[in-house]
Amino acid sequence: MSEFLEIEQKFDVDTGFERPSFDTLAGVSPAAPVVYHLSATYFDTADERLAANKITLRRRTGGTDEGWHLKLPEGSGERREVHEPLGTDLLGERQVPEALAARVAEVTGGQPLTPIALLDTERTVVTLHGDDGRTAAEIADDLVTARRLRARGEPAAAGAAPEGSGDGPTGTELRWREVEVEVPNANPSLQRAAADVLLAAGARPAGHGSKLARVLDS
Repeated sequence: MSEFLEIEQKFDVDTGFERPSFDTLAGVSPAAPVVYHLSATYFDTADERLAANKITLRRRTGGTDEGWHLKLPEGSGERREVHEPLGTDLLGERQVPEALAARVAEVTGGQPLTPIALLDTERTVVTLHGDDGRTAAEIADDLVTARRLRARGEPAAAGAAPEGSGDGPTGTELRWREVEVEVPNANPSLQRAAADVLLAAGARPAGHGSKLARVLDS
């Protein structure tokens, strides 16, 4: 298990949004964009107790950090993110690791954690390197396709299909685009500057704190 503090800002953008270059930001140099394809299954109780407490739990494949991710609220614009590796068999796609389930046991009250939503994301990442060559920030431009698997309070169907199977219950498909600015360490001046560049290009402060919250509110 590993964990770190996630510090990010989220912005809503239109489908035709033209991502700025960020080459006007002082003290950083943008790298060439890199594209990833991510597929995530989100888990919660039937009455969505995790979501009600601003907690997200997912199993994600693709990208540089694939695995199980548990995100716990930590403060304004910050979340504690806990990682566990992917399972190696079919059961591993639907069975939440015990270590993560234990971290939210007081919230779930012993209720089972089952899939509630599927999200597929085409992510374009622009890394901003500082003068020392280290990552100062990452700009993630996300094209998201999402489906809710069941209504709130509805139990998971017996034998629900695993991630990526294309079968099983699905709700209305949602599509949107958003941009995230994530920094490894708090850097208020860089965060403000990156936000100003995005806002000037037509971005808007995000209307939801997470992708899952947007799906559940639909």
